[in-house]
Amino acid sequence: MLEKSSVQSQELASPDPGLNTNDVEISEGKGNDIRVLADSVDDNVKTTKDRKVVLIPQPSAGLTNPSTDDPDDPLNWTWAKKHFILASLIMPALLTDFGMAFGTVDFEQQSVTWHMSVPAVAKSISGGIFMQGVGGLISVPFAIRYGRLPILFWSQFLACAMVIGSSLAPSYASFTVFRTLQGFFNTAPQVIGLTIIHDIFFFHERTRKINIWAFCVLVGPYLGPFLSSLILSKLSWRSDFGILASIYGLSLLLIIVLSDETLFNRTQNEPRPKKGILGKILLLTGIHGTRQTSRPTLASVLWHIVVIQIKPHILLTTACFMMLLFMWVIGLVTTVPQFLFPPPYLFTPVQVGLLYLAPSIGSIIGEVWGHWFNDFNANRYIRHNAGSYCPENRLWGCYVSLVFSPVALVLFGQGIAHKLHWIVLAIAWALYTIGQVSATVAISAYLLDTCPKHSAIVSGILNMWRTTGGFCVVYFQLKWVARNGAGTSFGVQAAILAASSVSIVAVQLWGKRWRMKYPMPVADN
Repeated sequence: MLEKSSVQSQELASPDPGLNTNDVEISEGKGNDIRVLADSVDDNVKTTKDRKVVLIPQPSAGLTNPSTDDPDDPLNWTWAKKHFILASLIMPALLTDFGMAFGTVDFEQQSVTWHMSVPAVAKSISGGIFMQGVGGLISVPFAIRYGRLPILFWSQFLACAMVIGSSLAPSYASFTVFRTLQGFFNTAPQVIGLTIIHDIFFFHERTRKINIWAFCVLVGPYLGPFLSSLILSKLSWRSDFGILASIYGLSLLLIIVLSDETLFNRTQNEPRPKKGILGKILLLTGIHGTRQTSRPTLASVLWHIVVIQIKPHILLTTACFMMLLFMWVIGLVTTVPQFLFPPPYLFTPVQVGLLYLAPSIGSIIGEVWGHWFNDFNANRYIRHNAGSYCPENRLWGCYVSLVFSPVALVLFGQGIAHKLHWIVLAIAWALYTIGQVSATVAISAYLLDTCPKHSAIVSGILNMWRTTGGFCVVYFQLKWVARNGAGTSFGVQAAILAASSVSIVAVQLWGKRWRMKYPMPVADN
């Protein structure tokens, strides 16, 4: 929290040193820092109850009575309603990678069903991982045009249907098609998670909420195989997928009961549907969104995706760093069972599943660290920089990853190469995920700080690069290890990841200049 301070964007500053009552927000693309003023603020500026923190952005006032809060503005919703919405978002976000990694311990059983080798069956997951990036980008314009809630609803409904299809698939080809479509449909919650957090929480609240959301996103690929292995010890792989479908059904139910539409147009008044079941159906299905004529077109949003992606500070943090970070960790998730089933480890599916607890514990440690460090980092910068805050300061959170993740890859590769005790592999995997969670929170917060009006777009870009790396590694990871050995393979991966630290340093040094030189497109709403 930005203690004993008020925050103002220089772009919106009036000649008077006080704040105006416009929608105070971080300046997109102007290169400006977030201004934290020591002097008192005007009484018209809304702050927290203790008057220590200016609310950014300023919540909307009532249309008929400006002295009251607009109840339609999500920023004015109660603490309980906001956190119910966050809770309904967490499970779908968890299920995105949870659902895709769920079947990674099923490959041996499926190889018997379809009379194929385990490596051949394992390729069934690659299409779904790739389509997560595609589906995430496609969901962005729909979320901006039709609303966040229908995207959440339909993603879980269709993903559930695809998982049911996977459990009943009569052939490997049909199973692969259903898994690919599952990846396409179920990734939307990860993409619009940042947007929903931006919609309902103020600037000083967002980082901790991002930390919770990112933890749930990143722990999913480890909890999925862990749960799947326990089920697989008693049931068939088809029943395993049937249980996964029921989990998606529960997620769908939580969205219907707890969630609400968080898209709010601050430039034009958009009437919300009446309360009750009919109004909820209109929001869930997207019918309400189709009736709104003031929102941007799908084509304009797609163009903004291209324009924003080529900004140097966006390209370097996503394509040049996050893609590599997730490339190697997804490689671990999808190939670890194939390292542990053969000698010398001879793990059973349950034992492999239990090993996934190691990265889960690492994710928890990363979440706890980020929960404390990000606020400490922000407050420290403000105190030492005359009351201003620079978004590039967020990127100090990446340095845990820049140290831990390459070390973890080297340790894992040497463990496999020299047939070291499995505890070495567990420690290496946990170290990697500590860095992974820390970097994801830092970069997500940085993107949200610098592109608050385009939160869905930058989230979609981040997700696209994350899954692109994971899709690629499935095809060459095992072949690389077989040809050059695990020590060399994972050592080179560590070197590549360490080299990517140059991109983070570059953005810290020149990010402010780039934001000024290459401004973001004007948001449509």
